[in-house]
Amino acid sequence: MTTMESPTVHHERLLMEHSAHNYSPLPVVLAAGEGAWVTDVEGRHYLDLLAGYSALNFGHGHPRLRAAAHAQLDRLTLTSRAFGNDRLGPFCAELAALVGKDMVLPMNTGAEAVESGLKVARKWGYEVKGVPADRARVIVAAGGFHGRTISVVSFSTDPEARGGFGPFTPGFDVVPYGDAEALRAAVTPETVAVLLEPIQGEAGVVVPPAGYLAAVRRICTAENVLFVADEVQSGMGRTGYVLACAAEGVEPDVVLLGKALGGGVLPVSAVVADRDVLGVLRPGQHGSTFGGNPLACAVGSEVVRILAEGSLLAHTRALGEVLAARLDGMPGLTAVRSRGLWAGIDIDPAIGTGREVSERLALAGVLTKDTHGPTLRLAPPLVITEPDLHRALDVLETLLSP
Repeated sequence: MTTMESPTVHHERLLMEHSAHNYSPLPVVLAAGEGAWVTDVEGRHYLDLLAGYSALNFGHGHPRLRAAAHAQLDRLTLTSRAFGNDRLGPFCAELAALVGKDMVLPMNTGAEAVESGLKVARKWGYEVKGVPADRARVIVAAGGFHGRTISVVSFSTDPEARGGFGPFTPGFDVVPYGDAEALRAAVTPETVAVLLEPIQGEAGVVVPPAGYLAAVRRICTAENVLFVADEVQSGMGRTGYVLACAAEGVEPDVVLLGKALGGGVLPVSAVVADRDVLGVLRPGQHGSTFGGNPLACAVGSEVVRILAEGSLLAHTRALGEVLAARLDGMPGLTAVRSRGLWAGIDIDPAIGTGREVSERLALAGVLTKDTHGPTLRLAPPLVITEPDLHRALDVLETLLSP
């Protein structure tokens, strides 16, 4: 670091020179965090209203998750799946019970969970439904976000996600999100699955019309098609329920989890389904060196236990009502969409772009991030206190007020 550089400028220079430019972060370089608070390299404190895109549902440095990780670090961190480990079975059993399914396929990242779910759905289609070989099709929703792998960007409707990455993987049919009749019309005898986010996160916390998820469930049941719910962002308590689907009384066939399942400690993801679906996999057909490693399972099990206790979910539902009430009628917003401690807010263009407002918020000690132009996502750690939530929303309201 040169004598003329601040710590922030030094870190940003290193990123510009040596890191691929696949992100455009705010000019904030974080060094420490606890709960809903983070501290940058220059000692400034911020309230975190993004929570790692829901990976940090339990906050920074949750004491129970940190203790679980520390204890396991002293014992065993990795075996590969060539051998068993004493954490894998209990983790799978506890997660399956929490979600209400039979089996768990442990992976690492959310994108891996999606890819794995797609493979399972295709194999189920061939072996159980009887779709002719290599003819399986999956229905997906416009505006959805399921990662950035080649297969996923093949059906993305975001030009930035697709541009320059073809040729694309075939076998996907895109329908408008929230339109059950369009989905019904897209089903063919070769359709094996419908892949949806119960609430579209990257699109700006887009909540579907009332009854939509229930209609998707009915269509999938009637047509013998798997309902695959991508709960990577919406699950693990974000909406005040273990799964966002549960808030609608809907049970998907396959649940994809990630982000918060690792407690913000390390990447942990999973495909969760009943035996008649996940049972189609046999040894050698799918795998992961790190998937189901003992360290991940130790942390994941503690995440499951925290959620199973229920108090954090109740806290989230209560503060979700506070969040919705504060945002309702707040000046400078053209639209508000919220569920639990999760909201997408559209900024009046006269005030600034989403990026500009997020930069102003950072200067005022509140961190969030824009997505798709005028929209900001608000997703504080679920452990945030009510006074701290009000504090952050006070800053937002002040910045948006004329």
